This record gives sequence, structure tokens and C-alpha cells, in this order.
Amino acid sequence: MSVTDDKIQPKAFSAESVRRAIIVACETLQIEADAILAMKQRLAGEAGKPFSEAIALLMDGPSHGRVVVSGMGKSGHIARKIAATFASTGTPALFIHPAEAAHGDLGMVTRGDTFIAISNSGETAELMAIVPIIKRMGATLIAMTGDDTSSLAQLANVHLNVGVDKEACTLNLAPTASTTAALAMGDALAVSLLDARGFREEDFARSHPGGALGRRLLTHVRDVMRSGADIPAVAPQTSLHDALLEISNKGMGMTAVVDADFKPVGIFTDGDLRRLIGEGENFSQYKITEVMHAQPRTVGPDQLAVDAVQVMERFRINQMLVTDADGVLVGALHIHDLTRAKVI
Repeated sequence: MSVTDDKIQPKAFSAESVRRAIIVACETLQIEADAILAMKQRLAGEAGKPFSEAIALLMDGPSHGRVVVSGMGKSGHIARKIAATFASTGTPALFIHPAEAAHGDLGMVTRGDTFIAISNSGETAELMAIVPIIKRMGATLIAMTGDDTSSLAQLANVHLNVGVDKEACTLNLAPTASTTAALAMGDALAVSLLDARGFREEDFARSHPGGALGRRLLTHVRDVMRSGADIPAVAPQTSLHDALLEISNKGMGMTAVVDADFKPVGIFTDGDLRRLIGEGENFSQYKITEVMHAQPRTVGPDQLAVDAVQVMERFRINQMLVTDADGVLVGALHIHDLTRAKVI
């Protein structure tokens, strides 16, 4: 970067520099892809047994403990992500910093926890300082290292080899392919575990209420429907003129027609009005029962909002009435309500 007139100007790259950057980027991706494929081949062979043992430990551990993931430096960043993936897929998990653990945070680890220690060398001093204590506490140790003969691998109940032939770094120094391999192994553990537990979309949604899936699977009709005085409703003897006033006042583009028990016997929408106008008839003296649609489609307040969306899309309608178990009108739903709630 160069500075001219107090403005930072981007450094000009030659065509050769650009070509070189793309070559290095492609080589980086290939090295990391090769590292994962090599790990896959090991997993299909001799590494399959320790992986299955790790899954068995994880299946048993969270029934009376949690998964605690730890690593130092770049491995620590990977450990945080793995812990987050476990937690979001139904396995109680947390990250603990090994250096902080040695100064009090070991109190976060309890008997019955499964401790996953990540270290490419398998000799990380901060981890090696706390691992013997963790073992004495009764926690189960799963190690992820790049060396079967390392100290950490030897202490572990189960060792998962995530070694790589070389780093993607052109100096073969910065953790790149090795951290990618460790991250992929963590994902493999989490996904295998959720499959073994029968983890479903609904379970995932409960851990992600703020996400799109959570909104779709956790939002009920009662959460988004209009209720009380906001429900457009008229009696069967109401004139079409007065019914149109109710439609205008409530702003839903429709009105329900209800009997004395407030049970819907029909619905009249702005679409119905347009069709009447198109027919060119003098309908000003009509009663609402003469132009309404009888037996309107309804949805229950405790149904998922996404179910209402499916009905609306299937029958190409924009409004639905909400009735309780006794058939009483308790709400009204417009497609715009579902859009605002981000169910759609």
C-alpha cells in the first residue's frame, strides 16, 4: 500500500503477480482437499476402530456429563468451532482454554465429561499440564493429534489421527491443512453423533430459534395471527355495504361471516369483490350471505405457521381464519403476517 495526498491507494499488482496468487490459492485448496481425502481413507481403514470408539464414548458421556473441547493457538480456534457444532446438534458442549484451565478454569470440567484435546504435535505444553489432572478427575480423554506416538496420544482413551503430509503454507509452517483436517474430523464426529442419536430438524430448530429454520419450525399460528378486536367479522344478516366497511377498517382484505356462537359460516375477500365488480351487477343491496364463500378454510392456533403457509400456497389464498377445537373463531391470518414473521 502507498500513501498519496492522505489517501491510501491500493498497490498495483502485475499480471504475473495475479497469476501467481491464483496458482498459490489453487495449490492451497488442493493440499487441504488432499489432507481431508487422506483422512477419509484412513477412517475407512485402520482409523475406523478408534473413531467408532470415540462415538461410543460420546454417546455415553453426555448422558451424565458434557463434551469439553480444548486446544491452544490455532487449534483453540478449531476447538471453539467444534464445541459450538456439538452444542447446536444436541450434544451439550463447551470450550475451555488450556492456559486458563491451569489457573482455575479446570473447575468447569466434571467427572463424567468427555474431554477432547486438539494438538497437531500432541506435545502442547499447556494441554499436557492439565491432561493428567483431567484423567484423575474421571473425565474421558479423546485426543486429536497428527502423531500416534505423541505424549497426548499415549495418554488418551481414544486417539484420532488427524495428521497431514504437509501444510498448505508455502513455508510449511503456519497451521493450515492440519487445522482444516482437525475441523473436518470434529464435524465428522458431530454429524455421526447426531445421526446415531436420531437428531431431527425439530431438535436443530430448538437450538436455533433465531434462524430461518427455527422460525419455520417453532413459530405457531397463534404467534402471528390477529386476534380480538383486530379480527374482521360480521353477522350473516349484514349488508354487503357494511361488510365492505369492516374489510376496510380491519385492513386484512377480507371479513369472516360468523353465527351467534362466533363460529365462521363463510368468508368474503377483496378478490370476491373484484369478481362481483367484473360481472357488472348492481350488488349494493346484497346480504353478505349471498356473496360469501361458505365453509372457509381454517387453521388451528396451535398448528405450525408453516402449515398455514402450505395451505395458502396450495389453494392460492392470502387469508385464513383461525378456529379453536370447538370451531370458534379466535384469529385471522394474512400472508403478510407470515412474511413479517419471516416464516416465508
